[in-house]
Amino acid sequence: MSKPRVPWKAVVGGSVGNLVEWYDWFVYSSFAVYFAASFFPEGDDTAKLLNTAAIFAVGFFMRPLGGWLLGRYADRRGRKAALTLTVTLMSASALLIAIAPTYESVGYFGALVLVVARLLQGLSVGGEYAASATYLTEATPRGRRGLASSFQYVSMTAGQLVGLGLQIILQNTMTKEALNSYGWRIPFVVGALAAAVVFYLRRSLLETEAYDEERHAEETTERGTIRGLLAHKREALLVIALTMGGTVAYYTCTTYLTKYLSNTAGLAKETATLVSFCALFVFMCLQPLAGALSDRIGRRPLLIAFGIGSMVGTVPLMTALGGASGFGGALALSLTGLVIVTGYTSINAVVKAELFPTGVRALGVALPYAIANALFGGTAEYVALWFKNAKIESGFFWYVAGCGAVSLIVYLFMRETRDAALSRAEQTAGAVPERV
Repeated sequence: MSKPRVPWKAVVGGSVGNLVEWYDWFVYSSFAVYFAASFFPEGDDTAKLLNTAAIFAVGFFMRPLGGWLLGRYADRRGRKAALTLTVTLMSASALLIAIAPTYESVGYFGALVLVVARLLQGLSVGGEYAASATYLTEATPRGRRGLASSFQYVSMTAGQLVGLGLQIILQNTMTKEALNSYGWRIPFVVGALAAAVVFYLRRSLLETEAYDEERHAEETTERGTIRGLLAHKREALLVIALTMGGTVAYYTCTTYLTKYLSNTAGLAKETATLVSFCALFVFMCLQPLAGALSDRIGRRPLLIAFGIGSMVGTVPLMTALGGASGFGGALALSLTGLVIVTGYTSINAVVKAELFPTGVRALGVALPYAIANALFGGTAEYVALWFKNAKIESGFFWYVAGCGAVSLIVYLFMRETRDAALSRAEQTAGAVPERV
């Protein structure tokens, strides 16, 4: 029997929103140094950056709320409707930042506009992950879901790379004065326009078969509700536990990597940035390969390999990275870490979606993941800097390894989800498509 075909239009439409989400997320933090003075009165530069960082943190606090609200919306109104709503919120947030008035013209009202924009962005990011993970999983035939869902992290990484690339271009084509004055608005205008394009793409998507079955079945008031999710509390706790090690390792090897190479290894910032860019590009290319592998051998082997690698490899790998003296060595070590993390990132979305029934699938993916991400992923950099400030930086390495060990225990005892039937049609079909 031939392999089922991957619905590439659905894959692109379902995953490309992550590119814009993570692009927006990246450019806010990376361009804060240029726009901080525009929204806060003259004074200490560090205080200005702290103010913009505080507004940035608001987005993280909103992610669990976005996961709950938009996960519920996706289960009750449809995956396509949720995908369209998340991209609308994302476009609005980028546009608000692009046109936000400065302190000089309206006082602190401009900062208030930033807060509103970050609230919208946090809601959007909280819902986008679950909506796209659920859509990609349900829209793809059994036997190809690992490959299709891996494009979620392909698009997420691409968003970071696009943001980093635009930053490099603007830094080399504009003066610092121009960037401080108006140039920082350019990436947000780009983000708003990109989100509008994604909105157009998603309007033409078809609803998934699994959700259509649920919608036309007998109406239940528990669809997409916390009460409905509590009927599957074991799976919800499983999502938190299996996410714990993965999200800490992911943020350590991606967003924290550049700072670590610069502050601890002593590499020039330009070199550290180039290492991150090259490592992330290779990491992005690895995702479909690992996703397709999971369709052949199952999800658990990849998760277990990640868990073992994270538990055993984090301390020696991060210690070696701290002593890296050049581009080549730093890149090789960084790629080693990202190869290990690929065992989690390439399939974590599909595993979570395969754990839940259709009626609470989006909420089941969204809320537990957002909670775990806020507790462990969002705090990873803070914890790392706390250990460094306490002069026991290696303590953070053991923390990451410990989180990986906890998740490894979960991977060892969880059920394999590769062959899960996500719709009544798949249950009726019964047989699993042949893998060649």
